[in-house]
Amino acid sequence: MINVQEVLKDKVAQELLASTEPAQLAYTWKDGTPRVVPIWFQWKGSRVVMASPVNAPKVKVLESRPDVAVTINNNAWPYHVLLLRGTVKIELTEGVVPEYVSAAERYAGPDFAKAWTSHLGASGTRFARIELSPTYARIIDCETRFPSALTTQFRSFLGMN
Repeated sequence: MINVQEVLKDKVAQELLASTEPAQLAYTWKDGTPRVVPIWFQWKGSRVVMASPVNAPKVKVLESRPDVAVTINNNAWPYHVLLLRGTVKIELTEGVVPEYVSAAERYAGPDFAKAWTSHLGASGTRFARIELSPTYARIIDCETRFPSALTTQFRSFLGMN
């Protein structure tokens, strides 16, 4: 059995959770088909917090279909990938979610974050705080932890047998 908290403490997981790579949020649309969207996130020690305007189509769907998968990965070899799954909790808020402000600072810098989030707040944009407490976590680092279907081939290729 995978110990989710141990996986999340791993160096690769911590690198990705602190990165400026957007998360890829996968969920099931109301017609049963899959959807994946890039989204800013903020790591809160044991939870991934994302945010979206309340009128975003994904918010209503996530309220009724809260089971999700989230992937965070870098874009250079050797690829590092953090795979998460769980059920999200949605909280509708007035104004900008604090974790969205923190994420904006990390992704785009403090000046942009201040201007952007002030604009959103002044425009009366309501937000949904989307919180994931992962129940599953796995790392692929293409160095010692490989996609399961290719583990034998990677180990052989790298002389790790």
